[in-house]
Amino acid sequence: MTLSMYQASVPVFLRAFDNLSTILDKGAAFAAAKKIEPSVLINARLAPDMFALARQIQIASDTVKGCVARLAGIEIPSFTDTETTFAELKERLAKTAAFIKTVTAAQIDGTEGKPITMKVGPTRELSFTGQSYLLTFVLPNLFFHITATYAILRHNGVEIGKSDYLGAV
Repeated sequence: MTLSMYQASVPVFLRAFDNLSTILDKGAAFAAAKKIEPSVLINARLAPDMFALARQIQIASDTVKGCVARLAGIEIPSFTDTETTFAELKERLAKTAAFIKTVTAAQIDGTEGKPITMKVGPTRELSFTGQSYLLTFVLPNLFFHITATYAILRHNGVEIGKSDYLGAV
């Protein structure tokens, strides 16, 4: 049996966002129970030179919607990066999930060899095939930012574990 580009992307993205949403719920509940201002967690980072939790979610969202749109050959939706609450971050994930659900398998399957070029910063350009873009750029980036979110919350005392990260199996 073969694995299609759609099967390797959209269902993986949706599951990851469901699990991430659950992790954010636990972060919000922790803040409420401990009487911690939620912005403390949302603005937390593991090191001074890394992005805060909110930016980790925004980048995960941008990575996924960019991937699906580029593979499908459609316009990438633009979301403003203004989320400052757990509810807003969860809404960002929900908006991204709603967008990727509008893209069909027929739009993504068969894009393994599709040329994908994207700008990174003002002058750098990255080029991929569809398959290398998904497998060597998008998936590692998505899971990096989800892991960073998990680690920020866990480091700050939120009681989450591997089963929260992986979700129900």
